[in-house]
Amino acid sequence: MLLSGFLSAAALLMVAPSDATEIIGGKEVKPHSLPYMALLVKNTPHCGGVLINPRWVLTAAHCNDTKSVWLGVHAIDKNEKASRQIRNVQIKVPHPLYERKSKVNDLMLLKLEKPVKQTKTVKCLELPRKAKDPKAGSRCLAAGWGRTSNENKKMSNVLMSVEVTVIDRKKCNSKKYYNHKPVITAGMICAGSNGKKVTDTCNGDSGGPLVCKGTLVGITSFGPRYCGLMEPPGVYSFVSMEQLEWIRKTMAGNEI
Repeated sequence: MLLSGFLSAAALLMVAPSDATEIIGGKEVKPHSLPYMALLVKNTPHCGGVLINPRWVLTAAHCNDTKSVWLGVHAIDKNEKASRQIRNVQIKVPHPLYERKSKVNDLMLLKLEKPVKQTKTVKCLELPRKAKDPKAGSRCLAAGWGRTSNENKKMSNVLMSVEVTVIDRKKCNSKKYYNHKPVITAGMICAGSNGKKVTDTCNGDSGGPLVCKGTLVGITSFGPRYCGLMEPPGVYSFVSMEQLEWIRKTMAGNEI
């Protein structure tokens, strides 16, 4: 979200959030070093996700047009036959209390047509037993194939990652940031630039993970109209104890 020429104008427009979110200010990851990353495809790639079980992917509810899930992907345009596994989506389970306008509960589970085989390039990221709300100032990792600038309308061909800094919810709700449009709830995590370097997610990164100290704490949900502003930050759906319970019950209830 590097918009040096339009920064002041963008600040006036930042209250209009976007569903789609990209990696800005990050770097290409070492191929297959994040083997839990899932690329979600409708007709073309459009979102990210996290493999949490050989047959289940966790993503954002607004990524609802997904038809198939690609695992073991680094570069989208490469053959990668040795590493890649592709599965059609059998069942989509958006969170029952998801609200598109307010952005609350922006989570969805995708059941794959058949389980993936766990390999060096395709592995599950285990859900935490207990949710831990990261403190303001915590540095966490976000990853995805989203756009790397506002000017570039195409998704990144390679998997990117970026370190983002958690922002206090009260600050995130202030007039300078989201101004309660929408309200940043206890079920959301704000994370972005550290005040010195612009770091963010953007269009195409939605549904990807926010990982703090190796633990999944959030799913990329939304951001301001323009990506990569110093403020406000991107917003992630918090994988809280309540959400963990919903995830586990949903998977257990759809085992067949």
